Amino acid sequence: MKVSVIGAGTMGNGIAHVFAMKGFEVNLVDVSQQQIDKALATISKNLDRQIAKNSMTEDEKRSTLSRIKTFNVVGDGVKDSDLIVEAATENVDLKLMIFSQLDGAAKPEAILASNTSSISITKIGAATKRPDKVIGMHFMNPVPVMKLVEVIRGYATSDETAKTVMDFSKKLDKVPVEVNDYPGFVANRILMPMINEAIYTLYEGVAGVEEIDTVMKLGMAHPMGPLQLADFIGLDVCLAILKVLYNGMGNQKYAPCPLLVNMVTAGHLGVKSGNGFYKYTAGSKDLIVADRFKK
Repeated sequence: MKVSVIGAGTMGNGIAHVFAMKGFEVNLVDVSQQQIDKALATISKNLDRQIAKNSMTEDEKRSTLSRIKTFNVVGDGVKDSDLIVEAATENVDLKLMIFSQLDGAAKPEAILASNTSSISITKIGAATKRPDKVIGMHFMNPVPVMKLVEVIRGYATSDETAKTVMDFSKKLDKVPVEVNDYPGFVANRILMPMINEAIYTLYEGVAGVEEIDTVMKLGMAHPMGPLQLADFIGLDVCLAILKVLYNGMGNQKYAPCPLLVNMVTAGHLGVKSGNGFYKYTAGSKDLIVADRFKK
């Protein structure tokens, strides 16, 4: 079975990594050669981590990398694939354009999956002539580590497509959970309001960044506090998902906190920009509160 992954960013390279590691031939597609080169370097580095933990050998690393082919043109990278997983930026117009393109380039029996974390699979499927073969396959970050795959059925997704994607996920040693297509699905419908409430708690002066994260880590046994997690996800991504929830539900409880809106507008996006609720320096693992939020 051949798999194509569209987008070589953080999620795309992780998805390509796990498929190739489990023996699938993978086409990694991105219009940017620089992004592809960066993705291959990241995959190689993550495989080295597995070797260091004795969960992989050098030969297995070489075999994994040999199963990944790269393409800059979507049509060339998907024409023979059985499953195509889109992992582009969380932007509805971009995804609709990509799926329309994939529909014309992929073979008729190919399944088209989106790694979207919030955008309607029904809407994405409607941009194609094969809505029964369109499905959500929402991996968690970091993909090689996290076990969950949220499998989202659109309004027209067939039972056969859902079963095939559930089986694909199990072959990756993931735990697939089937959910229906409503704003935010399950993961982000629950997670994002929690993160938003943590930001409101900071915005309203109830407590500081470290205090809020410490309460949730020590009091609720979360491995990472909600503000640090927001930085890790990307504050722009958090804002985009909250907007999907707010627009989709029409409920004020999903309205993004003004502080989050201001931070994204200012370009303070978390880890990816080097500044969010914490500040990040390349090569340093120290967690330092951003200057703006220091007492």
